[in-house]
Amino acid sequence: MTTLRYKLLADVPSPEYKTAGASGIDLCAAVSLTIYSGCTARVPLGIAVEIPSGFEGQLRPRSSLNARGILGHFGTIDSDYRGEISAVLTNLSAEKFEVHPGDRIAQLVIAPVERVELVRVEQLSETARGERGFGHTGKR
Repeated sequence: MTTLRYKLLADVPSPEYKTAGASGIDLCAAVSLTIYSGCTARVPLGIAVEIPSGFEGQLRPRSSLNARGILGHFGTIDSDYRGEISAVLTNLSAEKFEVHPGDRIAQLVIAPVERVELVRVEQLSETARGERGFGHTGKR
């Protein structure tokens, strides 16, 4: 099992997996703030982590907030970052959203990362899809 070392920077609950099958570690807000309808805010989480080399931290939204119109933005935490983690939330609902210290507002997934060798070329290989992008398989 890989170890994730962490340091609490504020009076927040320790990070934890809430169930045996959870892939994300719940993280909590370290501050009180109001996010008004249509606004975006950075919410400090009161924690710094030491992600092992060869891994990344994926900061993900909580589906329970998304279902209420509070969009949590995806973020990447590199293994060499040691500062406080923050979540970015956008309020898409019609009502203001209150954040309180200790509220679970994000989750952290630790995933392996493979580095690649970058090679600049003049042409890329051909595929059946080619350059067709968004919506290329039809509307549904």
